[in-house]
This record gives sequence, C-alpha cells and structure tokens, in this order.
Amino acid sequence: MFSASRKNIFNIKNVRTKSDATLNQIIRVDHAGELGADRIYAGQMAVLGTTSKAPLIKHMWDQEKHHRATFEDLIRKHRVRPTVMTPIWNVAGFMLGAGTALLGDKAAMACTVAVETVIVDHYNDQLRTLLENPDCNKELMEVITKFRDEEQEHHDTGIDQGTKQTPFYEALTTVIKTGCKVAIEISKVI
Repeated sequence: MFSASRKNIFNIKNVRTKSDATLNQIIRVDHAGELGADRIYAGQMAVLGTTSKAPLIKHMWDQEKHHRATFEDLIRKHRVRPTVMTPIWNVAGFMLGAGTALLGDKAAMACTVAVETVIVDHYNDQLRTLLENPDCNKELMEVITKFRDEEQEHHDTGIDQGTKQTPFYEALTTVIKTGCKVAIEISKVI
C-alpha cells in the first residue's frame, strides 16, 4: 500500500515538473522572440524613421515593446532564466531590421512578413501545447493569443505594403524564416 501511494506522489511530481519546464521554456523563448522583434523594429526605425513608413513601423514597434515588457514581467513573476543568447539576439535583431531597411522599405516589410509568419506558427504551436496540459496557464494562453493576433496583423500589414515586389523576395524571406526558427530552437535550450 505504501509503495503504491509513493508511486502516485512521484508521478504527480513528474507531471508538475514537466508542466513547469514547459512553462519556463515558453516564457524564455517568447521573451527572446519579443526582444528580437523589438530590436528589428528599432533597426528599421533607425533607417526609415524619417520616411513615410515611419508611422507604420512605429505602430508595430510600440506593440512589440509592449510584448517584450509583458514577457519581462512574466520572466520575473515565474522566475524563469532568460536565454543566454539575449545579447546576441539584441544585436542580431537590430542588424536584421536596419539591414533590410537599407535595402528599402519593401525589404523591411518583407522582413516583417517573414518574421511574423514564423512567430504566428510558433505561437499557434505553443497554444496547442498549453491546451494539451490539464494544468495549463490561462494567463499565458491569453497573452499568447492576443500577441499572436497582433503578430498576424503585422504580417498582413507587411503584405499590404507590396513586399512581394521586393527583389529576391523568396530568397530573402526564406533566409529570415530559417534564422528565426534556428533562434527559437537555440533559445529553448540555452
């Protein structure tokens, strides 16, 4: 009898541990992603901040700043270790934003479309993971759902700006999408 009860306690503990690990990973990765998005728009504004695209970019950047601040709060609240890659994502995001903006406003918007395509898919995967967990964190689900919808808005805005007219659009967006996917996988583990 004692060993059966003890076994159940250990199973419950393992489930909670897995749930905690999933929650920590989601918060860590999303914090890293929102930091990267903040820096991408900062780079775009550094180059295009005096053009007619500045108000559009600023609107999206303001939303990304809010996303980043929210995940910084969640990092503290849940005592999650941020990715060690934070300094690299900070610089890489700015360089990606500024670099694509130097190619022109359509290339900057192509960057937005590529990044947001990956992020919307990533957020949808996380929502499915959270829904599979009976102890899912409802607050986190609400945050991710809201932010996913705003990222989809950024994607659609980019498309509306004629991004597909960007020279080498497919190659550019494929490289950016691949980079985003690699950054997500790295941020999951370190």
